Amino acid sequence: MLLPNLRTQVFEANLDLVRKGLVLSTFGNVSGFARDEGLIVIKPSGVPYGEMKPEDLVVTDVHAKVVEGSLRPSSDLPTHAALYRAFQSFGGVAHTHSEYATAWAQARKPIPCFGTTHADFFHGTIPITEPMSDDDIAGEYEANTGAAIIGALDGMDPAAFPAVLVANHGPFAWGPDARGAVENAWMLEAVARSAHLTLGINPLAKAISVPLLDRHFFRKHGKNAYYGQAEIKE
Repeated sequence: MLLPNLRTQVFEANLDLVRKGLVLSTFGNVSGFARDEGLIVIKPSGVPYGEMKPEDLVVTDVHAKVVEGSLRPSSDLPTHAALYRAFQSFGGVAHTHSEYATAWAQARKPIPCFGTTHADFFHGTIPITEPMSDDDIAGEYEANTGAAIIGALDGMDPAAFPAVLVANHGPFAWGPDARGAVENAWMLEAVARSAHLTLGINPLAKAISVPLLDRHFFRKHGKNAYYGQAEIKE
């Protein structure tokens, strides 16, 4: 069986979607990428999470061709593959239909950064893709979804914005590995809910100041980060 360690990690990451309340039914999927081997491990399409086993996961190449597995891979595989090809830092991708993030996607609205909880994980407004054209939808839809995400990140650091809303669809998040991608999807849902509640309390709420945004983001990320414990070197 190819990539047993990555397979186990991706299996647990998919179950994390359920544990964190980020999916409905069989919706949603997580993949992991073994960049040295050029292989993706991803959830099989339509298999209930409670029935899925590690050996059910599907291994494909970076062009979405199945290498190992008897089940169909997630229908979103071409989106995942496009992101792995485009961004060298991606080791995991998570797609959910979490309630609040999906609501923002359906409303075609980016999520403003109103406070420090958001700023701890995302360096500003969470972007949304342009609506897809009829031709894009009728053509290679999932691959074109990947292209839309890549377009939404143009000129941005994907490590500073580890999630994007796909217009009328839902969120995609990523990270250095599969479980990191799920963590970012979880944080995205939290800030989407918080932003919704903030606007309900004050429809004229203003975005966080740039100095406060930078202070919170960079104290957790970057070369001068000081949040948490320093790595112990033996």
